[in-house]
Amino acid sequence: MKTFRKALFWLHLISGVVAGAVIFIMSVTGALLSFEKNITEFAEREMRVVAAPENGARLPVNEIIGKVREAKPEAKPSAITLQNDKNAAALVALGRDGQVFVNPYTGEITGEGAKGLRGFFRTMTDWHRWLALSGDGRPIGKAITGASNLAFLFLAISGIYIWFPRRWSWKHFKAAMVFRWKVKGKARDFNWHTVIGFWTSLVLIVLTLTATVISYQWATNLLYTLTGNEAPQAQQAPPQSAQGNPAEQSFVLPENFNEIWTTAENHAAWKSISLRLPVTKDAVFTIDEGKYWNMFGRSTLTLNAQNAQIAKWEAYGEQNSARQIRSWFRFTHTGETGGFVGQFIGFLACIGGAFLVWTGFSLALRRFANWRGKSKNGLDSQT
Repeated sequence: MKTFRKALFWLHLISGVVAGAVIFIMSVTGALLSFEKNITEFAEREMRVVAAPENGARLPVNEIIGKVREAKPEAKPSAITLQNDKNAAALVALGRDGQVFVNPYTGEITGEGAKGLRGFFRTMTDWHRWLALSGDGRPIGKAITGASNLAFLFLAISGIYIWFPRRWSWKHFKAAMVFRWKVKGKARDFNWHTVIGFWTSLVLIVLTLTATVISYQWATNLLYTLTGNEAPQAQQAPPQSAQGNPAEQSFVLPENFNEIWTTAENHAAWKSISLRLPVTKDAVFTIDEGKYWNMFGRSTLTLNAQNAQIAKWEAYGEQNSARQIRSWFRFTHTGETGGFVGQFIGFLACIGGAFLVWTGFSLALRRFANWRGKSKNGLDSQT
């Protein structure tokens, strides 16, 4: 056991040194992104709310999109979302051009979102996922962050084993669970590393484990296997010649667009409903029915754009256990599953992760300096 503990310690140290810088970036950006939704919604609170008229008659959806296109002729809407709330503005996404909030009764644009704030969070997301690499560099950035996340998962798990005192007594456990504010130097770094590791390790395991399933197809397939479900086939994008360049395609809505939308609205009770744009062969709706324990559970409705007939209905409650669990993972990773409390716990864990990297590097450098000093003294004695 002593040999195993020693080998595990060195693997822990080497993994931390190799992946530490990337883990630090992901921890800091993760902390900054913890309350992205809350902060953005607060900043945009006025443009998200409209005054409903007495008759409560909303404009046809194609007219809402048309009003946006009149105001922004160069923009190409990529999605539209309506809330089942008479005082909620419609949201029209414009791809890389951002989004606009629209009064669904008049077609008036109430705002374009908190652009500066959204830009900041978009930058933080780019760093968190791809180390701010773009274009052809993104797969490289994703590979680095994915591998570093796996290293972080190993560090969190191995750290629990290394953390356990060799002597099981309250005195030894307390030393690894309580901050010692009066110590300095190596003793302070060691104390902070062990205490922060103790209080954050389980949360960090959850965050890194969910990130692994999100990042890797093999991890998703493993989830399906463990739950006794068949993994879905990876979808391949159609050839570029077949789909063309979306940015160059003209934006045209089907003539029966309102019929398509009405069919979707009448298919199920909904809290919010969203449609990808433009609509070509199929109209794919994402519907929040607002009835599942998982507040982020969404159902998918696919309609034939030619005749507005239902092609496929995938209710969240009827999805297999693996798909439902994976949908939990996405929002558990951000802490949103637990509401504000979950986000705050995730925020503290990310801050703790950054401190673990800092104290870990400090301890590693001190160990390296001590080793160099001993080696130098050994050479001097030989001469």
